[in-house]
Formats: sequence, C-alpha cells, structure tokens
Amino acid sequence: MIDLKDKNDTYTLSNGVRIPCIGYGTYKMPADETGKGAVLAALSLGFRHIDTATSYHNEEMVGQAVAESGISRGDLFITSKLWNDDQGYEETLAAFERSCKWLETDYLDLYLIHWPICPGYRDSWHERIWDTWRAFEKLYSDGAIRAIGVSNFLPHHLDALAQKADILPMVDQLELNPSYQQREAVQYCRERNIQLEAWAPLMRGRAFSSQQLKDIAGRQGKDIGQICVRWSLQKGFLPLPKSIHPERVKSDAEIFDFSLGDEAMAALDAMDTTTEYTFHPDYCDEWFK
Repeated sequence: MIDLKDKNDTYTLSNGVRIPCIGYGTYKMPADETGKGAVLAALSLGFRHIDTATSYHNEEMVGQAVAESGISRGDLFITSKLWNDDQGYEETLAAFERSCKWLETDYLDLYLIHWPICPGYRDSWHERIWDTWRAFEKLYSDGAIRAIGVSNFLPHHLDALAQKADILPMVDQLELNPSYQQREAVQYCRERNIQLEAWAPLMRGRAFSSQQLKDIAGRQGKDIGQICVRWSLQKGFLPLPKSIHPERVKSDAEIFDFSLGDEAMAALDAMDTTTEYTFHPDYCDEWFK
C-alpha cells in the first residue's frame, strides 16, 4: 500500500502524471448556487481534484466555482467525461472544446470516455470506441489533455480498445465499493498499470444501512463513510466521494489518521457481490430508467 498521508498526496499514472489520491465527485450536483457553494466549500477544505462530466450538466457551474475560488489552475486537477451522444472522432473533438469552454480552462488534467457502449451502437460499439479514442489520442498528443482514460470499461471493452489504440488508458473509473468489488476488472487494470478510480465508494448511500459497516465503524471510532473511503484507499483505488454538505466532505477526507487492520479489511472484502451494481456497462438501457 502506498503511504498516503493527505488527500492531495498523489498516485502516479502510467505516463508520469501525478493525480491527487481522492477526488471530489460532482455527480447529481445541482448546477446552481447550491452546487457552486458546495464546490467552493470543497475547495476551501483543501480538495484540489474535482471530477465532473458532460452528462452531469454542471461543468459550467464547476468552472464558475473554480474561477471564483481564486486557486491557480495549475494547482487543480480537473477531470471530465465524454458523454455517449458525443462519441465519434469529430464529435469528440467538438465536445472537448465545449467542456473546456464551460469549465473555463484551455486543458483538462484527465478526460474519460464515460461508457463503452452507446445506445444505438450495441452491435457496432467497437468501431465507435476506436473513432472516439483516436480523438482522445490526438488531444493528448497535442497537449490539450494531460492524461486520458475510460470509465465503466470492463476487461472485454479494454481488450477491444487495445486492438487499435496507440496509447493505452491511464485510468479506468469504475463502480467500486465493499458490496461491488469487480475483482476481475481490478486485476486486469493492475496488470496493465491502469489506475482505478472508485465511483460510488459509499455504495450510493446503502453503506449507511449496513450493520456490518456500523460495527466496523464503531470499533474504529470512525463513521461509515470514512470506513468506506479508507477501504478504497487501502485497496489502491482513488475514491470519489460526493456531498453538498461541507461537514460530510470534510469527514470523507479525514481518513489519514487511522488504518484498517487485516480483520477489518477481510470483513469488508467478504461483503462483495456480483449483483449490487448501479448500472452495468453492457446494459446501456438501464442508464435511462
């Protein structure tokens, strides 16, 4: 386990870019003053890694918060994601420009393909991904993106991408938490030096109703969110907790003054299932329910 002592300690990606070990997630963050206030609060609490996406419909709000924070762009790590409707070579280049405009930046630290299979391309997703990734490689080679990667890609999606990729993804952002550990995908990425990011590290809120997690938290003298985020770090993942409540954001980052022992880690590992996912990458129709 890497010795991490602060939320802005870093992992090093395969291309040498350093990425803060925890990110502040903005999924479902409202694109209004409430959302902007939450992002500003996270920045004031010391977060420097912000994760957004075109499909969150809040890139413009995130850009406004970053501008109002007064923090130097070079001190921030900003991630966004390409939405499904924007896949394809020319479409990707145009979508990237829009995201940069909304985020008030001329580059991204990390850009991800949000999902591997677009609705309408179930039988031709390989070709769509290859065209999209060519645009990612161009933007990366041009210096417009410091690192490129994917989100919700399983091993068979990554294998298909690798068939025509000149540059392999540096990151795969997956749903990862004690109840859904995706061990095959995790092993695949580790063998290829692809950094794993963990969305829904608190199990989309289900963690707070788990008696097992309540018991572990009680023994540690920590709250359930802290236990989940700490587990994620000890697995070598990069967790992306999210909240509009500053006290919750602060708590989620206060996970460097303790560690989970072998017994606690084993108990958390034993919570794994293959069914407790939010959306499955191969079943794109689920995303629109």
